[in-house]
Amino acid sequence: MRIIALDVHRSFAQMAILEKGKIRDAGRIDLERSRLLQFAMKLKPDDEIVIEATGNTSAIVRLLSPFVGRVVIANPILVRAIAWAKVKTDKIDAAVLAKLHASGFLPEVWMPDEETETRRRVVAERNAARLPDDPSQKPNPFRSARQPDPDTRPTRAPCSQKRGRAWLEAQPLAEDQRRVVLRHAGELDRLGGELAQVDKSLAQTALQEPRVKRLMRRWCADMKSNAFRSST
Repeated sequence: MRIIALDVHRSFAQMAILEKGKIRDAGRIDLERSRLLQFAMKLKPDDEIVIEATGNTSAIVRLLSPFVGRVVIANPILVRAIAWAKVKTDKIDAAVLAKLHASGFLPEVWMPDEETETRRRVVAERNAARLPDDPSQKPNPFRSARQPDPDTRPTRAPCSQKRGRAWLEAQPLAEDQRRVVLRHAGELDRLGGELAQVDKSLAQTALQEPRVKRLMRRWCADMKSNAFRSST
């Protein structure tokens, strides 16, 4: 069995091969699909690939997995903590990965399947899309119009809600300021509608997932038990 370690960078990977207790430098490989497939054809069914978790790890793992016995993904932070070295080169890093795996000290991480990765991307996109009136965001045109008149009583209601919008529309704004506010209000409505569709899609997907159903049953059970305890 050979252990083939890849020290992955953005456009290439440095390789080291550990075989029969001896480690050797295997050069670099460009991270192009055609080159990776050429490399994969030379692999053996009992080979094991070791690679650190980086941005392009999942694509490399999916290309190489069918050709080898196992692909191991290492935690880069823990690898550096375990095998700290004063001298760092790509060749040394690749050799360290191979040696750690051979000795059983390689800190591994789990790689999600394609379906889970898709859901992660959707959730990340949803979390990144903030409404302009979100209090965690920087000041925006809605906030600048919150107190146009010293005699006007301010509101804490978000402008994405009916009460906040009604308050905003009732303010004696200058024409240019009202134009800006109405334009941003339209953008807010559009974004809110798109986010509602994403939320609906996420909810429908979650309800079809057995693991989510188990969590929901557990949460409901905990809520019922807490309510029972509080009533006794």
